[in-house]
Amino acid sequence: MTYSLRDSIKVPAAVSALSFGSQGNLAVGSADGSVRVYKLPSLKVLKAIRQLGDEVSSICWLNNRDAQIGEICVASGRNAYSFNLDTEKLILAPTDALVSLELGEDDEDVVNELNVNENKKYLSFSSDAGSVGIVDLSTRQITRMKTRHNSICDTVKFVPHRSSEIVSGGYDSAILHHDFFQRNLLSRFDITAAALPSSGVSLSPPFVLSLALSPCGLIAAGTADGRIWLGAGGDKATNAPKRKKGRKWEGLQESEGTWIQVADGPIVAAAFTGETTLIISTLLGRLVCYSVSYDNEGHLVANERWQSAVEAINKVNAIAVNQGSLVVGGLDEFGKGIAEVWSLD
Repeated sequence: MTYSLRDSIKVPAAVSALSFGSQGNLAVGSADGSVRVYKLPSLKVLKAIRQLGDEVSSICWLNNRDAQIGEICVASGRNAYSFNLDTEKLILAPTDALVSLELGEDDEDVVNELNVNENKKYLSFSSDAGSVGIVDLSTRQITRMKTRHNSICDTVKFVPHRSSEIVSGGYDSAILHHDFFQRNLLSRFDITAAALPSSGVSLSPPFVLSLALSPCGLIAAGTADGRIWLGAGGDKATNAPKRKKGRKWEGLQESEGTWIQVADGPIVAAAFTGETTLIISTLLGRLVCYSVSYDNEGHLVANERWQSAVEAINKVNAIAVNQGSLVVGGLDEFGKGIAEVWSLD
């Protein structure tokens, strides 16, 4: 599996969030509080959202399969907004939002990531205050987990095929596994710092900056000290060792995981494409694709299948992957926004 740079999307402010919808539409969020939607390979803007007021930190799609473009949920500042993009308006404003929710606990509590679960009934969120929460999309009720991170909670994901389980990662170097119906902590993994490199220069603390879960429950966590932790305890892929089905996902078992040292700098984004292919990006734009498998003894193995580097991005903030494309977003040398579109060869 290899990718080639095909095109670039340029916008006035830094690209801060990316997301593919089920129809193949790409949403690009920016630091100036705007969102632009494209239908690749065309670089013509289909729809835009402006004047959200704060950086767009996350985007997820709520649309059903019959939608022409769909419904989108956008995090900006302490708020989350949902918009129906199947409207005659080309440019939408906050007053056009179907729903506006205050998810941050105060003005300083910025929402960092949004995700919607498989049946589109629940929205998860993480915030600067370390809180992890759920929104019931039918009632708009907000529920926060009893256990929060001791620092910024940067990322949160739903566990596939588990009706009430989410995992979150934070700047306290912890991955927390929650039951959001009971609001209880089910398990946790506290990450320790890596040994000093041979140069004697200390690495960054192992803050958890990115999480990805495969469709079968394999987890990848990217840290600020350039490592990826792969956790296989909850992996139900066809090539995974046969495990008894437990009452809860067991993905944070340290004994079932393995570490990959990718770079000296932060792993800012990670995404699975399919059951066994993981793509990551570092802050400075090193792109690596791994194929995850198991050896004859059932131990987890990650083989590097492709690597490259961005061409015009000075700092990467986000990636998005679908079946045929990899999009990498951030800012260029002049501080402007740019998203590089890479195609699967």
